[in-house]
Amino acid sequence: MIRPLDHITVVSLEHAIAAPFCTRQLADLGARIIKIERPDVGDFARNYDQRVDGLSSHFVWTNRSKESLTLDIKHETSMQVLLTLLKTADVFVQNLAPGAAARLGLSFDQLKTLNPKLVVCDISGYGNDGPYRDKKAYDLLIQSEAGFLSVTGTPDTPSKAGCSIADIAAGMYAYTHILSALLLREKTGEGSHIDVSMLESLSEWMSFPLYYAYKDAEPPARSGASHATIYPYGPFPVGDGNTIMLGLQNEREWLMFCDKVLLQAGLAQDDRFNNNSQRHVHREALKTLIDQCFAALSITAVEARLDEAKIAHARMNTMAQLWDHPQLSARKRWQEVSSPVGQLSALLPPGVNSAYSARMDGIPAVGQHTLAILQEFGISPEEMAVMKAQGAI
Repeated sequence: MIRPLDHITVVSLEHAIAAPFCTRQLADLGARIIKIERPDVGDFARNYDQRVDGLSSHFVWTNRSKESLTLDIKHETSMQVLLTLLKTADVFVQNLAPGAAARLGLSFDQLKTLNPKLVVCDISGYGNDGPYRDKKAYDLLIQSEAGFLSVTGTPDTPSKAGCSIADIAAGMYAYTHILSALLLREKTGEGSHIDVSMLESLSEWMSFPLYYAYKDAEPPARSGASHATIYPYGPFPVGDGNTIMLGLQNEREWLMFCDKVLLQAGLAQDDRFNNNSQRHVHREALKTLIDQCFAALSITAVEARLDEAKIAHARMNTMAQLWDHPQLSARKRWQEVSSPVGQLSALLPPGVNSAYSARMDGIPAVGQHTLAILQEFGISPEEMAVMKAQGAI
């Protein structure tokens, strides 16, 4: 079986989430990922928590199918090893502090003389220039700067996303830009420089709220799990203590909802509710009517009515329910991968391609592949012993 990136080698000076998520996706497509880590301690995300049989949940998610090479690149011998790797690599990814790579001699302009075909991807909070370039950037801070918190949460309480959405956005754009750069290299024979900003990535994802507030118009209000402008769209309690999530999108669905779900067909013509704008204005009155109906029903009974009416709906699952989700199970989306603590469950990457399966190799221990990689690049056991004694590996 041939995977799209089987011939591609990626060297990554990465930590935390954005860059590791980017390179893990490249690994899913078959790329060889050589992850440079600090001797002994490795990527600091290894120590965020110990929830996965002693391993970090963040690290397990973003680092399967990689090789861990420990190098202290402040040592000249270690830097020479890194440059040797980069001389033949296809891609270099880094998310060090702003300007750090350039100070180490690892900027695109410095590396393109070493390897003209090298694709260099820098991931940072605010980008490689501009007045915010040197500001520290963590996921929550970028969520705030990008306006995400201004539209997420309740009217009284802004809320961050429950996952690292700014890091994930940046990792996704880095991943797609690298794929595009590799395609471009096929045409030009030359590498290129990619500059991905967390702020710009999440700003793009602000989507309709950004344009909804066009020319200083009133932005969408924070509305919890409900939709800011469409109603009924969001969570509603049912009689057995569960919560059903509704998603009505158009007037045809509203007619069916009144007839088949609420069993009040005439409600569809009520002047307070006969179009989405009116339902939005009178959402509290409509919520009371829906709550009264659902209070007498179990979640399965509500689902049956919604299915008959062909109204989109979902259960508000917990993480435990997601692990056991029947759809993921039916589509065989879980696989086992190796790790320093044994076999672990891992979710296959989204999307199915008929020509190949995603690579699902193990999660490395710190420096697990150091000796093998150094030997591959011609470093003798004696030299390795000296480097180890010096703390260079």
